[in-house]
Amino acid sequence: MSIIVTGSIAMDHLMTFPGRITEQLVKDKLDAVSLSFLVDRLTVRRGGVGANIAYGLGQLNLFPILVGAAGPDFGDYGRWLLQHGVDVESVRISDSHHTARFSCTTDLDGNQIASFYPGAMREAGEIELAPVVRRVGGCELVIVSPNEPAAMARHSEECRARGYPFAADPSQQLALLAADEIVSLLDGAHYLLTNEYERSLLLGKCGWSERDVLERVEVWVTTLAADGARVDRRGMEPIFVPAVPVKEPVDPTGAGDAFRAGFFAGVAWGFPLERAAQAGCLMAALAIESVGGQGYEFHLETAVERVADTYGGAAATELQRVAEAQAEVALGKVPMMALVSP
Repeated sequence: MSIIVTGSIAMDHLMTFPGRITEQLVKDKLDAVSLSFLVDRLTVRRGGVGANIAYGLGQLNLFPILVGAAGPDFGDYGRWLLQHGVDVESVRISDSHHTARFSCTTDLDGNQIASFYPGAMREAGEIELAPVVRRVGGCELVIVSPNEPAAMARHSEECRARGYPFAADPSQQLALLAADEIVSLLDGAHYLLTNEYERSLLLGKCGWSERDVLERVEVWVTTLAADGARVDRRGMEPIFVPAVPVKEPVDPTGAGDAFRAGFFAGVAWGFPLERAAQAGCLMAALAIESVGGQGYEFHLETAVERVADTYGGAAATELQRVAEAQAEVALGKVPMMALVSP
């Protein structure tokens, strides 16, 4: 299954504050906030939502095609992604802007304050998907993840016009978008992905009910942090999937992106939605146990054990079967159609 991942490509500057951000806020001075934190750790990591999702899919041997814009400083980053199973040939390299930068401070409670410099991402709206699809010989899914809003709108519209199945993943950009812009991103999507806060924000901004949303998309996946995930479909009861327990939380950055990688890997493997969400929860746990959106690695043996512990033996057996088959595909030993054989 060819998966095109559109979205941001960025370098993450991640800091930890050994206190609580909420304790630094003065209740009567919220109209003039000036905060300064002495952090105890700085980690520079590769990130960006599109690149993070692609990295996770690469870990699972899905060979995703990353589509986005980066600067001339992308060389080492591009080689890193290529080494981890990501096709970067369709990344646009800007002549005048650096690769985007994400700066984030996380406190003891997991609260975060972040800023984002778009840089080369401003040029992502100039990218057309059709040449990418021609180059890779087709496309089963386009993931439209957070990016320059003009790029997100263009990619969604092109998917509708050309009949490319797509997933709408507006995530943090929802806060910046008007109701009509949100509609243009998700209308006709096969999948919509949000977290709990974004779910409420979307409904409030658009004045919709949950039923209204499900008249526009086929499947709505909502991540619920420590409570796992929820999957909604039109006219059906929601599916609730518990989270995979995190062994030792390190950094929540990129957990949602890892969930998406696991979920869409499950979709590519032909899993039912519940099983796909379980795969997503597994990948999210791996991300939380590492620093940054690309600090984790997928190891099948331990993954199977954790899935068995959380979801049972049948889920673990199915994961092992398809992941081993996908690894065989990666080595060129069997044709892709072997994955869909019973």
